[in-house]
Amino acid sequence: GDSHQDISSVCYSADKCEAGSLFVAVAGLKHDGHDFIMDAIARGARAIVHEKDFNVPSAVTAVRVVDSRRSLSVLAKNYFGNPSAELVLIAVMGTNGKTTISYLLESILKAAGFNCGVLGTVNYRYNDKIYPAPNTTPESYDLQKILRAMADDHVTHAVAEVSSHAVDLKRVDDCDFDLGVFTNLTRDHLDYHLTMENYFQAKKRFFAEVLPQSKKVHPQKMIINADDRWGQRILKEVNLPVVTYGMENESLIRAASYELALSGIKARVSLGEETFSIESSLIGKFNLYNILAAAGAASVLKISPSTIKKGIENLFCVPGRLEKVDSSSGLNIFVDYAHTDDALRRVLQNLTELKKKRIITVFGCGGNRDHGKRPLMGEAATTYSDLTIVTSDNPRLEDPLSIIAEIETGIDQSRIQKILPGNLQSENVAHRYTVIPDRRKAIETAISAAQEEDIILIAGKGHEDYQILGTDKVPFDDRIVVKQILESGSCLS
Repeated sequence: GDSHQDISSVCYSADKCEAGSLFVAVAGLKHDGHDFIMDAIARGARAIVHEKDFNVPSAVTAVRVVDSRRSLSVLAKNYFGNPSAELVLIAVMGTNGKTTISYLLESILKAAGFNCGVLGTVNYRYNDKIYPAPNTTPESYDLQKILRAMADDHVTHAVAEVSSHAVDLKRVDDCDFDLGVFTNLTRDHLDYHLTMENYFQAKKRFFAEVLPQSKKVHPQKMIINADDRWGQRILKEVNLPVVTYGMENESLIRAASYELALSGIKARVSLGEETFSIESSLIGKFNLYNILAAAGAASVLKISPSTIKKGIENLFCVPGRLEKVDSSSGLNIFVDYAHTDDALRRVLQNLTELKKKRIITVFGCGGNRDHGKRPLMGEAATTYSDLTIVTSDNPRLEDPLSIIAEIETGIDQSRIQKILPGNLQSENVAHRYTVIPDRRKAIETAISAAQEEDIILIAGKGHEDYQILGTDKVPFDDRIVVKQILESGSCLS
């Protein structure tokens, strides 16, 4: 075909093709774009980019490449006129903390008078526009498209949660980042990465390859959690200007002193030479780390300590991140996204330090995901909870009872007694667990077993407003379910 022709659009999904489109055949995790080349042509595609052998009809222009993912990334950047060059672009990476840090940075940037956009797990948003997030980090074409929309709509700064999948799948390769934050690395996504080392290498690749190739005039900087052992490896293995944060090692950004309570955090934050006090309604030591990370990134952007303080204090809660559900019942009910054993352990350790009475935890594990973390989550939940109710998360195509059985293999049955839900009076909850596959019933049981000043943690789904049963997405929001149960009074003694 003719290589000198205009194209009307770039697409990587055949059903989005129209007359004059350029179709990039990308091999995905479930489908291979090469299987849809003829479909794309039938819909009007006049040019095809492909990496596998394919007999493209002679009337259509074919471009054979080594790596069609990387080609899609380059094409998208050029098609949308390299929008990241017009923004200050901040990447936040790590297993836990990305979402909270992105909310903190958004709040600080707004306090500084900037117009901030965010791409993350909860949603993609800028100005007053909010879009659902199918992935933490969108495909390269969609990423460049939304960055272009942000730049055209006078957004000055964008914060992107960058997942390990996104780095591995080259979604962010052609973005000009200004700085990258690394929070921590713990077991997650091993259904995809297979080993922790592979998982680490995906994160490291961002700092070693993606960040340094940015065309921004000032040098790119890394903001690294020096208290995390994987963070230490990045410090040793990647040669870029760095700002460290933490509490244990001699970090540049640290908490000189702090107090933790169920009402929030009080701390003195040191930014090198300067120290200022903050009062945040975020809860737990892990959120103090998130505050330090955001403060570190903001200080690199030359934002003043008084503005950083204002931004931190202006953020009241992050959707589904140890989010307190208002309750006049005297119970402390929290909904949290913790869906890895480490995240669950961290949240429960923090709540244990703050509890006055007991902790009741409701959780499950997602279906068709890393099986290895299920027993670890069972162990984490029962170690720190007085009562654990094992339930369903998003079972997907698996049998909920078989997922629960895998979770139970991690529970120390000699120490934690299994009881039937019917034998659960509010007083006999010390070191016990029960199984209630129906998530709504599990939450209802937790609330009815609780007494004043107890803490209830409903973990795993956080901000999600759906449950995936089979292939169906059914409306289900832990926060709304709690409110419905409390309002109906069906379980308050």
